[in-house]
Amino acid sequence: MNALLSIWTWLEIALMSLVGFFVQLPLAVLTWPFDRRKVVAGRCFRLIGVIAAKLTPFWRFGVQGPLPERFPSRTVVVSNHESSADPFLISHLPWEMKWLGKASLFKIPVVGWSMWLAGDIPVTRGDGDSARGAMARCVSWLGKGMPVMIFPEGTRSKTDELLPFKDGAFRLAIETGADVLPLAVSGTRRALPKHSWRFAHSRGLVMVGTPISTKGMTLADVERLKAMAREQILALRASLLPLTAA
Repeated sequence: MNALLSIWTWLEIALMSLVGFFVQLPLAVLTWPFDRRKVVAGRCFRLIGVIAAKLTPFWRFGVQGPLPERFPSRTVVVSNHESSADPFLISHLPWEMKWLGKASLFKIPVVGWSMWLAGDIPVTRGDGDSARGAMARCVSWLGKGMPVMIFPEGTRSKTDELLPFKDGAFRLAIETGADVLPLAVSGTRRALPKHSWRFAHSRGLVMVGTPISTKGMTLADVERLKAMAREQILALRASLLPLTAA
């Protein structure tokens, strides 16, 4: 039964992606002259993910706790990374941000096209030129007052332990004077386990932390900034675990 429902769910996500793309494309074209931050095209793509998650029989995703009084602007948003389902969950947050993602995702038909239209940023792991180009695009988005979303672990953790954080997101924040906003996700590891195509029943929640100002920081503070963000993420995740364990 799980296999059949998983196949149905993949088909549902594929159909939603296709329908969503044909809604997003004309919106992107029509709004391009006056929406250079691609807010409309971006929000359309995130809402496709939210609707797909709600139609998935396995998932119950939502936001836990209060949201910021003001939505982030010049902000580097960082989160732990449990599963490929994390973007579906984080897209429930009610503001637009541009995501740094694996370049291979942008090559997936329909989904990759939607990511391009939304203004998301591809990066090839282990490729220095690609990383520098991606960071330059992040700088550009931050300069326009658009938050960027980065998983500082760089990949999904196979266990409940957070992987070491890479420097990139925190160097970016310090160099641009952007705030760092920690998020935590919990419950998605079961939603779509790593290296598995089968879905599982999951209660997934995302929680927003407190912005960390980088004012006055230099690159010598990268490790301290990483530690501050990691501490928040661990605390947020600990508060979510009792709610997502069932």
